[in-house]
Amino acid sequence: MFGLETDIFLLLAFSILAACAFEFVNGFHDTANAVATVIYTNSLKPNIAVIWSGFMNFCGVFFGGIAVAMGIVNLLPVELLIDQNVYHSAAMVFSLLFSAIIWNLGTWYFGLPSSSSHTLIGSILGVGLAFTFMPENNGGTGVNWSKAQELFMSLLTSPIFGFALAIIIMFILRRSLSKPIRDVIFSEPKKNQAPPMWIRAILITTCTLVSFFHGSNDGQKGVGLVMLILIGIVPAHFALDGAQDPALMKKDLIGIEQAMSRIDSSRLSISDRGHLATIKTEIGTLLAQIEKPLPEHHLPKDQRMNARRSLLLISRNTKTILDNGQANLNVADHAYLKMQSGSEKGIRRYTDYAPDWVILMISLSLGLGTMVGWKRIVVTIGEKIGKQHLTYAQGASAELVAASTIGVSSYLGLPVSTTHVLSSGIAGAMVASKGVKNLQGGTIRNIVIAWVLTLPVTMVLSGTLYVFFRWVL
Repeated sequence: MFGLETDIFLLLAFSILAACAFEFVNGFHDTANAVATVIYTNSLKPNIAVIWSGFMNFCGVFFGGIAVAMGIVNLLPVELLIDQNVYHSAAMVFSLLFSAIIWNLGTWYFGLPSSSSHTLIGSILGVGLAFTFMPENNGGTGVNWSKAQELFMSLLTSPIFGFALAIIIMFILRRSLSKPIRDVIFSEPKKNQAPPMWIRAILITTCTLVSFFHGSNDGQKGVGLVMLILIGIVPAHFALDGAQDPALMKKDLIGIEQAMSRIDSSRLSISDRGHLATIKTEIGTLLAQIEKPLPEHHLPKDQRMNARRSLLLISRNTKTILDNGQANLNVADHAYLKMQSGSEKGIRRYTDYAPDWVILMISLSLGLGTMVGWKRIVVTIGEKIGKQHLTYAQGASAELVAASTIGVSSYLGLPVSTTHVLSSGIAGAMVASKGVKNLQGGTIRNIVIAWVLTLPVTMVLSGTLYVFFRWVL
């Protein structure tokens, strides 16, 4: 494969297998988020529910785009990926994968709805922080903190939003529906008896939406993981999108250079002047590379990782200058630079991509994982958050909240915790019915503890494993 040496091929194969294992675990760990309501309201039989949810998870990954995946890749700065020692890259991959899988399996075993998103991001941050103290790191921090802050806010606010929105939806349903309908949807399901067809249709629809959007968000994290592996271990083949002709960069780079030349640098801060100088240097480097003959419309293999580094530095520094708001740009130049720095139509189209086989592999892993191991967390979601059995209205409200929150987040390229959004939605629906006293304090406490501990535990675990693997490999 790619003409690799045997030991490198084995490292790559094992790493990809571990990434698939993580996504498989993610599937059965998070299945309950979609199927709990349809199972506990007797809308679907458990086996049918998990198979359908697995299929929709598969579709969500395959058709959901790669914006969230690239958010995961870009959480680590390029300095961590341009280390040409492939065993250092393997140490990075193994440590973040093993720590994520260990935590996911542990919380699944105890039936805790822990967040796979927090787990993965904590593992990546742990590796980045450990790399900061490595002797070959001359570039400062090993974490892209601006991206990390963006992801933190998404993960922190989404459960709060889910809790509040579920209360609002329950309030609207109580006030807007007629009494006969309210009596039906706010009643507890009868044992082994399916609800009326129209209620089943609503609950199956919300289950379908949660499953699809879970795939489009959580599945993309698996795609991002595999791209980290491929870029780190075989950068010559995956640092740049092979479907793009690098000669076409010239027009983009010249356009960026011309727009930047119209900035009055005397009005910039010292840091922004440094960003501007970096952009000009990297543009010059790239132009020199692509003006040479390009056999088969590809950069030489030994230049692709450096070209990726230059493209990302241009993109990130451009975005920083625009965000700081001190550049005296006209509307057209500002819009052009914003498109180039953050759009799939700009220079990021050469770096932000995922091959179809990667998306298909992760789709299958998540979909198959969804079909097994679901029962432990379903019990927690369906029975242990509230003191009463889940009603039709509570189940539908919680899943509608989860589907809409995850869908919007996927569109914006932000990872969210499906587990936390749905759990908080169910908690909000329970509170809307009978107040805070309707929650089971022990379960809520355990969920909150898992939520609080996930990031620090996985950061310490992955950082420790990274140091260990660096010593072993």
